[in-house]
Amino acid sequence: MAAAQEKMDVDMPEQNIDEGLYSRQIYAIGLDAMKKMALSNVLIIGMKGLGVEIAKNVVLAGVKSVTIHDPEPVEIADLSSQFFLTEKDLGKPRDQVTCPKLAELNQYVPVTVLEGALDLPRLDDFQVVVASSLPMHRCIELNDYTHARGIKFIAADTRGLAALAFCDFGDEFECVDTTGEAPLSGMIAAVSNDAEGVVTCLDETRHGLEDGDYVTFAEVVGMDVLNGCEPRKVKVLGPYTFTIGDTTSLGTYVRGGIFTQVKMPQTLKFKPLSASIADPEFLMSDFAKFDVPPQLHAAFMALSTFLTKKGRAPAPRNDQEADTIVQLAKEFAATMKDPVEINEKLIKQFAYQAAGDLSPMAAVIGGMVAQEVLKACSGKFHPIKQYLYFDSFESLPTGYALTEAACAPRGTRYDGQIAVFGAEYQQRMHDTREFVVGAGAIGCEMLKNYALMGLGTSDNGHIFVTDMDSIEKSNLNRQFLFRPWDVSKLKSETAARAVKNMNPAVQITTFTDRVGVETESVFNDEFWMALDGVTNALDNVDARRYVDGRCVFYRKPLLESGTLGTKGNTQVILPNVTESYSSSQDPPEKSIPICTLKNFPNQIEHTIQWARDSFEGLFRQPAENVNLYLSTPNFVDTALRGNTARETLLSIKEYLVDARPTSFDECVAWARHKFEELFVNNIKQLLHNFPKDSVTSTGQLFWSGPKRAPDALVFDATNDLHLDFVVYAAKLHAFNYGLKGQDDREYYRKVLKTIHVPAFVPRDGVKIQVQENEQPNNDSATADQDELDTLVAALPKPAELAGFRLTPVDFEKDDDSNHHIDFIAACSNLRASNYNIAIADRHKTKFIAGKIIPAIATTTALVTGLVCLELYKLLDAQPKPLDQFKNGFVNLALPFFGFSEPIAAPKMKYNNVEFTLWDRFEVGNMTLRELLKHFETQHQLEITMMSCGVSMLYSFFMPKKKVEERLNMSLSQLVETVAKKPVPPHAKTLVLEVCCNDVEGEDVEVPSIIVKL
Repeated sequence: MAAAQEKMDVDMPEQNIDEGLYSRQIYAIGLDAMKKMALSNVLIIGMKGLGVEIAKNVVLAGVKSVTIHDPEPVEIADLSSQFFLTEKDLGKPRDQVTCPKLAELNQYVPVTVLEGALDLPRLDDFQVVVASSLPMHRCIELNDYTHARGIKFIAADTRGLAALAFCDFGDEFECVDTTGEAPLSGMIAAVSNDAEGVVTCLDETRHGLEDGDYVTFAEVVGMDVLNGCEPRKVKVLGPYTFTIGDTTSLGTYVRGGIFTQVKMPQTLKFKPLSASIADPEFLMSDFAKFDVPPQLHAAFMALSTFLTKKGRAPAPRNDQEADTIVQLAKEFAATMKDPVEINEKLIKQFAYQAAGDLSPMAAVIGGMVAQEVLKACSGKFHPIKQYLYFDSFESLPTGYALTEAACAPRGTRYDGQIAVFGAEYQQRMHDTREFVVGAGAIGCEMLKNYALMGLGTSDNGHIFVTDMDSIEKSNLNRQFLFRPWDVSKLKSETAARAVKNMNPAVQITTFTDRVGVETESVFNDEFWMALDGVTNALDNVDARRYVDGRCVFYRKPLLESGTLGTKGNTQVILPNVTESYSSSQDPPEKSIPICTLKNFPNQIEHTIQWARDSFEGLFRQPAENVNLYLSTPNFVDTALRGNTARETLLSIKEYLVDARPTSFDECVAWARHKFEELFVNNIKQLLHNFPKDSVTSTGQLFWSGPKRAPDALVFDATNDLHLDFVVYAAKLHAFNYGLKGQDDREYYRKVLKTIHVPAFVPRDGVKIQVQENEQPNNDSATADQDELDTLVAALPKPAELAGFRLTPVDFEKDDDSNHHIDFIAACSNLRASNYNIAIADRHKTKFIAGKIIPAIATTTALVTGLVCLELYKLLDAQPKPLDQFKNGFVNLALPFFGFSEPIAAPKMKYNNVEFTLWDRFEVGNMTLRELLKHFETQHQLEITMMSCGVSMLYSFFMPKKKVEERLNMSLSQLVETVAKKPVPPHAKTLVLEVCCNDVEGEDVEVPSIIVKL
């Protein structure tokens, strides 16, 4: 074993992980991977834009330490992409200036400077070495040393709109999980006894496996030897069947069984740079550019030779020096194992911008390479093998002059961008007015990139940002504009201050409002019309759809993106050209059937959801019902008219009379009785209705297939899981009543010895829902009036409890001190124990119950970089054709990069007139009569129905008298009359939706009507 690996394994104790800080990242990559990362020391060489982007993401991710090395002095052009540098830092060593600012990002990751010369033996202290923007001969020298010693090595560089990444993780790199996806699992219907045993899954349950996967088994009856077997290799026969090899000696399958996919480690072999340059292995970054990676490989090698000779990159747009790069590329290509025919035009394009340094490219490659660092540390996810080349040459403007003079350096912080896009285009960037909706993870990265790009930095330009949320501790792991001392401050205001520090020229205005119908007086017509574009940085679909609708209405381009762990997507919405965000939607989440939740769980997800529902039903809803009863006149009358009258009244009686505690001892007793009710009595009743040997009408065992036969628990105060439930249930019950709880577990055991729990006798005639399409048992529907009257009479009068209120428990997943997740974990695992389902740890329970969206800074950085590359295209003076834009999907775990042309807006038609979602009829504030006539004469359309929002303004089936009353009203007056409220003063338009008949009397879809007030 290499010395560096031995040092990591022997000298470094396991680290404790701050789950409050890293919560979303843990769900993205796993706790085991986090712990391995926390044992790794990383060296990053080069602190220009790309290097600091890599370092930022690695520090946020939580490795053991980060050391940086770049003693070169800060130059003005560095500010094009290096977000920690300011003009005050000019002439100072890059690493010395950057180090303290990097260290602020994560208190758990020490950041230091490697002082002095970078002698090779100094690399022995690191598990991963990253070379950012170094000449190739230097990278080869470093990599030869690291490869021989088992140190992982990554090289990366960006040159204008082109970039490379190279990974060498050694001769035997173990990848413990290539995809990061949760292991597949499913229930079995049959296993054949055969030389190629066929496993058949339950009806309509796809197994999702692929050839070469491995599975193991549990709970198989008959072929018991399969249970807990060594993983068996799978060959897929169809969506519901697969083979597992010879099963002839395993007995005869009887029933039951669960298969579970086993993630098998893969050992990967890497070659060092010196051995791979002439015979490279490429990972495709864009399948529309199959021929580009070999070209860029030759281009970067040619550039390295040029850098070594000249000590600088070719001058921007200099034909002579570009020709030199072309010649050098040809010479290198001739040495490759598979000769490459050089595309001179592409190589010249590369050379023209090789002096360029762009923040978006640093973000894309910095996010990607940082994820490779994490893979090197943890073995989690498949690394890049071995070269990846990426370009976005289609982002170059065609509507601005790109000459040597236009792209020459000006001695400004934007020189890195001017080298690629020219000075005239740079002014367009300064003059742009962009609305960033959201200042969370994506919003922070967008604002950082926009500030470095110079967007909104002139008197004509501006950035607007809104976010109603405040900063929380868990945000700090991926929302890098925020620091620990910013917790509880408003996100939009804090982010704005941070980017103003990066670039004082940024003109930025902040809002703390949610963008929605209720804030249309803030974000009004004037606001939207003055924008050049909108960037979404939102975390929910409803808000995205609303902003998308506004962009369609005002015909503004929208840049949309999102992340989910290591996965990310981008979408470009172009006015009058593409479909909108709302034109398509994901399928709805599959819900768990009620009968499964209540009586027949078979997965831990079922028990966690049941526990989450129990939390609401025990600690929130009853308290709210009590408070409503005590404070709302006629509450009882209203409740009696509902379908859950009996249930509501019983809960009020329980919490006000039967179970109202006066001491914490009584809260413990209540919790003990709840244990008995939920995990003993209910199960006994279920088994009384359906004994374990009961059969269905077809003669099959009732408890088979997805139905797992449960067992009632026997309470044991020495069992930690049993006691957990009592402890946390008692504390939450006490919280409802404002009582102080206890932490001493011996106290609980002492109190529990004094509690009498009556024996339970199952009842006959209790209806239990078995099928989803059955009506659930509704006690209220069968409760007679006498019973309800008795319940009402048993309730204390509200006047007798003047001033008394309960405190409902509002679920909060991120505050560990409130014990909400502790209760749900205990409750869920007890339920799982009833049904012999493998229990889940607190971490998994929190993820599922809290519906936490996994997130990691690496993906966020990459996705926002891709969005900015599309923004470059939007700002071109000459509109680009649709095929120049790209929607993107990435998965850094695989890694996979997929790009596609945005979908054109679908065309619809009425009376041979084509239109898209971007079209509308625009009219003045005429009368209804005039509007009807206008449509008949101008568009040959008969309006049959018309509405504004939820108000029906006109329809062909309305009484004639009502129609006559409305015909002479102006459209605004009509809306106010029907809606019974005035049109808001800020509204300059009304949107009317209409149904029409065409000239043939057929119902046709038509655009909306915009009424200008």
